[in-house]
Amino acid sequence: MLQEHYREILKELGEDPEREGLVRTPYRAQEAMKFLTRGYHQNLKELLNEAVFEEDYDDMVIVRDIEFYSLCEHHLLPFYGRAHVGYIPNGKIVGISKVARIVDMFARRLQVQERMTIEVAEAMQEALNPRGVAVVTEAKHMCMLMRGVEKQNSLVTSSHVLGEFREHRATRDEFMQHIGRRHENTF
Repeated sequence: MLQEHYREILKELGEDPEREGLVRTPYRAQEAMKFLTRGYHQNLKELLNEAVFEEDYDDMVIVRDIEFYSLCEHHLLPFYGRAHVGYIPNGKIVGISKVARIVDMFARRLQVQERMTIEVAEAMQEALNPRGVAVVTEAKHMCMLMRGVEKQNSLVTSSHVLGEFREHRATRDEFMQHIGRRHENTF
């Protein structure tokens, strides 16, 4: 069905969908859109796949620089960047790859960055019931870079904190210090 809509869009743009270079474009666009929005077909329980473990660890855990790619729900243009996710366990930890998968699950939907940031934090809270969760996302939005105001160096940062990160400034500051450090690739 999407394929036919893309064919009509090409016609509306003044293109010939039967032109050699465009014949398979409606199909390719359909498949790309399905891939870019696959987060709608994922849920937290299946994504975690029993990768939550009992562990007596109660210091901050941070997974930073998780790249993500999303589509702005206002223009259907990409925005992309990095997410930094921290939590303070309360008897449970999660496999670290699952943190990146949670980010992807919400990024792969039509989104606004602010909502995505909140959804990631709330999913971590639901999955682990930790003492606190902090999420910061940084992104470049193609709707600002290639259309509209055309500001090439703009970067949008959004954050959402829960529990001890919200209640204790020192905890929040420690998280921000960790994600603010830039490391050379020394591993």
